[in-house]
Amino acid sequence: MKLALGPLLYYWPRHTTLAFYAALESAPLDIVYLGETVCSRRHELRLSDWLEIAARLRAAGKEVVLSTQVLIESGADVTVLHKIARNSDFQVEANDMGAVHCLQGKPFVAGPHLNIYNLPTLQMLASLGATRWVMPLEMGRDDLALILRNRPSGLQTEVFVYGRMPLAFSARCFTARHRNLPKDDCQFSCIHYSDGLLMRTREDESFLVLNGTQTQSARVHLLLAELADMRALGVDVVRVSPQSQHTLEILQAFDTVIKGRQSAAQAQQSIAPYLPAEACNGYWYGKPGLDQLPFAPQAFDAPTALA
Repeated sequence: MKLALGPLLYYWPRHTTLAFYAALESAPLDIVYLGETVCSRRHELRLSDWLEIAARLRAAGKEVVLSTQVLIESGADVTVLHKIARNSDFQVEANDMGAVHCLQGKPFVAGPHLNIYNLPTLQMLASLGATRWVMPLEMGRDDLALILRNRPSGLQTEVFVYGRMPLAFSARCFTARHRNLPKDDCQFSCIHYSDGLLMRTREDESFLVLNGTQTQSARVHLLLAELADMRALGVDVVRVSPQSQHTLEILQAFDTVIKGRQSAAQAQQSIAPYLPAEACNGYWYGKPGLDQLPFAPQAFDAPTALA
């Protein structure tokens, strides 16, 4: 089982982003996804910068994948999409069907936003060149098991196992609206919220996180105890989503469980101080996503490497 870091979902200053990825060169990590997936107005890094980061990470032994934007809104967005699709150095994660079309049969990763909820859809994407697919966040364990029984030969499966969940995208910028700014003059408001802007209900309960045009869960999706079950199902890759603090510690905890150096319970305890919010795992069990179900007893067995 391989460990991947998903694309950066937030808007950080250039020097912060460069330092973050430089630190990843020695991190216990197999795959890194790079690129802007949320909003094309975020220009601290351009495509050329992402390609330079990709080259350094590859030289450090990481597999690098370039992720495409989820919501294409302009001709300029289309131009960038074509440039990413035409690159011959790195595989691409397609996050909308336009990206799949642009890749024209080249090997690609089918991203979590392609709405792959059944076997015929997965088979169709495999026939178009998909070599790995990322399970939609709302899909439960039982539905995944059903699909994996007959998945196309050679097609890898990846599961999102840590981070605030990207739930929806909009043509509107919610962060700008919060500051009474129009989207076309957003003043790059996202850069002031390194982990998104937390929204609360009238009862002062955490509700959602605003991240520009993206809406995220307020709670942190965490599937550490479920790694052994994923291995048994045939999951090949697990994905951690970046956060502004302690991403390396989170990666190290997942790496130790995958390699059998500590139990999921021990790892869960070690990363508890690093979670920016309460944990949840409901979607995996077919329940509301914000639910946190107790660990199954078998998750606490003696550590076993997850090959």
